[in-house]
Amino acid sequence: MKDIESKQRRKLLLLAGALAAQASLPMRVARAVTLPSLLGLLKDLLKRYTASIVPVPLNPYFVPQGGPLAVPRPAGAPFSGAGLPGSAAQTSTLVLYDTTGPWGWLGEIYATMAGNLASHFGAWVAMPVASYAAGTLQQYSACIYIGSTYGEPLPAAFLTDVYAGTTNVIWIYDNIWQLTSSQPQFAAQYGFMPSVFDTSPVATVTYKSQSLKRSSANAAGIMSYSTVGAPATVLAECVRADGTMFPWAVRSGNLTYIGEIPFAYMSEGDRYLILCDLLFDALAPMTATQHRALVRLEDLHPLSDPTALLQTAEWLFSQGIPFGFHLTARYLDPNGYYTDGVPLDVPLHTQPLMIAAIRTMQLLGGVMIHHGYTHQYSNIANPYTAVTGDDCEFYRITGSSDGVLTYVGPLPGDTDSSWAQGRFDSYAAELTASTFTMPGISTFPAYSASVPDYQAAARTFAARAERTLYFPGVLTNQTIDYTISAGQYVPYSVQDVYGSKVLPDTLGGIDPDVYHNIPPRLPADIIADAQRTLVIRDGVASFFYNPEDPLSYLQQTVQGLRDLGYQFVSPVDV
Repeated sequence: MKDIESKQRRKLLLLAGALAAQASLPMRVARAVTLPSLLGLLKDLLKRYTASIVPVPLNPYFVPQGGPLAVPRPAGAPFSGAGLPGSAAQTSTLVLYDTTGPWGWLGEIYATMAGNLASHFGAWVAMPVASYAAGTLQQYSACIYIGSTYGEPLPAAFLTDVYAGTTNVIWIYDNIWQLTSSQPQFAAQYGFMPSVFDTSPVATVTYKSQSLKRSSANAAGIMSYSTVGAPATVLAECVRADGTMFPWAVRSGNLTYIGEIPFAYMSEGDRYLILCDLLFDALAPMTATQHRALVRLEDLHPLSDPTALLQTAEWLFSQGIPFGFHLTARYLDPNGYYTDGVPLDVPLHTQPLMIAAIRTMQLLGGVMIHHGYTHQYSNIANPYTAVTGDDCEFYRITGSSDGVLTYVGPLPGDTDSSWAQGRFDSYAAELTASTFTMPGISTFPAYSASVPDYQAAARTFAARAERTLYFPGVLTNQTIDYTISAGQYVPYSVQDVYGSKVLPDTLGGIDPDVYHNIPPRLPADIIADAQRTLVIRDGVASFFYNPEDPLSYLQQTVQGLRDLGYQFVSPVDV
């Protein structure tokens, strides 16, 4: 059976993925893109929709299962992040962040993202820079300091240790002037001297002969310099609208300075990738260059078209390309949205042709990926139709007629990890009834979940393949603030703050349709961003494709990535 309705499902994923990439000034920016700006309205909406949720027999509340969350740490204690399994055991990173001022929470968000990236190389510890004690720097292989608060009071011990030490330090954005003013010989020793923030429009940043994108909405300014000379090296350059250039990042000795926050306004093919690559210099300089690619088939469910799936899988197999495929185990239309008011409930085990297609895909190199038990929540729109594939399953999202999505927060009942675990267990039971076993990889529908959901996934699956939402309160062990969210994609596998291995999701998906003011994303766009992703010396170009689109879209994209030198690998090999 042809998928009943794809556009709404795909736009939910598209917009959720956009939110998951809008990491700059997380909710100050994300609200402007996807959310109403009034916090009071959000709270009222949450109360209203909580009261309106009515379970129905076709989609009852799931039986709570699972155990408690991880053992809590004392509030304010340093956050210790585990390195990616297989990373260098002797490599460790200290992540320092700002906490003062009305935007102090930004420091924790940015530290979360920096720590996630650092986990690719080994263990890491995050703490407020105000907590720094003399001699701490020398205990680590590298340090990342994110200056997100203008004028954050930096401990003198930190400034002294940066200047006198040998540990590699990546200093991002603000407060570099505190270091230069504390050391009269700074310019002579390092060969560069920061000046003022340049607010000229900068749409591209060049690095390794590639032109990386920079959002036109980012008007925060980039550090300029009064002096740049030996022994300093310019690593990347900003390109103004008139073609003139100035440094984006410089390095001298053990100090690398980046003149803006790369996590701000990041998107596919963004200058954020420069930071991702510079971490190799600081933590794994002997890493060999390789460029791998990963393709996933999106949003399969019991009513997907087996013929289209097999056509896609057979072509990939003929090209020697392994792949992943996202599978939802139960199709629900509890209100009969597409069936004239007649409720529809189709578990996978009742669809022998679909089961046979999945089995064949596995034989042809396909790796199953959990993608929700029902890919919808209940008999209410979340945010569109309450139908499988159209809606979000693990997070409350509301929508408006003009396409604006409001990310409200956790769903009712989702107060600890047992709520999500119940859905995972229901998924596993349906797979067992369909003669399959639980996959080792998960992708949350619409790239959205609560903190307990992510923690439950860490205990249930070996990895997640997605972009991820992060919230204040995780690093500091405080109450999670769901009014603020930010997202991140990674160009190589990491072990994130939720305790999961997270696979790369660098390129997004092919989407031939225009949605409100969002342009289509065609093979040429995927290929162009894959070329930009080549700046990562050991990165992965990862994209997804919907089998109901013309096969030619997939063929063009695969050929384009191969022409760039990418080698396709299985999700289990990244």
